[in-house]
Amino acid sequence: MAKVSMTVNGKAASGEVEGRTLLSSFLRDTLGLTGTHVGCDTSQCGACVVHVDGKAVKSCTMLAQEADGSDVATIEGQANADGSLNVIQQAFQDHHGLQCGFCTPGMVMSAAALLKDNPKPTEAEIREYLEGNLCRCTGYHNIIKAILAASGQDVSAIAAE
Repeated sequence: MAKVSMTVNGKAASGEVEGRTLLSSFLRDTLGLTGTHVGCDTSQCGACVVHVDGKAVKSCTMLAQEADGSDVATIEGQANADGSLNVIQQAFQDHHGLQCGFCTPGMVMSAAALLKDNPKPTEAEIREYLEGNLCRCTGYHNIIKAILAASGQDVSAIAAE
């Protein structure tokens, strides 16, 4: 067992982990932050995306020990300080960018990383960036609209489906 310490959503967090403990398991099982979903455990679906030191990572393929000393952001830390939805979360709600909600945390975290690096992405750039995130429900159309809206762009050119 090893002790790991990190900042998670702006708060100090620590715990004892086995060497094989994944970051996703540490967040969910040790810290109780169950918004980070685990869908595949093989880095295929993107439901487990979190930010580690400002970079989007799939937490099911990173060991908790690798995040020791890091700044980790999860979906639970994305809301505004008053608890209201942030601009990306609100856009997902407004543009129906979710159905069952399983992929939504990973999609929102990926969208946040994309918009940080590219504040006004094109539809094609969004689609390319989200290649590592799977959604079984929406067909991605409304997710694309939501991300465009969150970036402050006009979504009227995107045909309704």
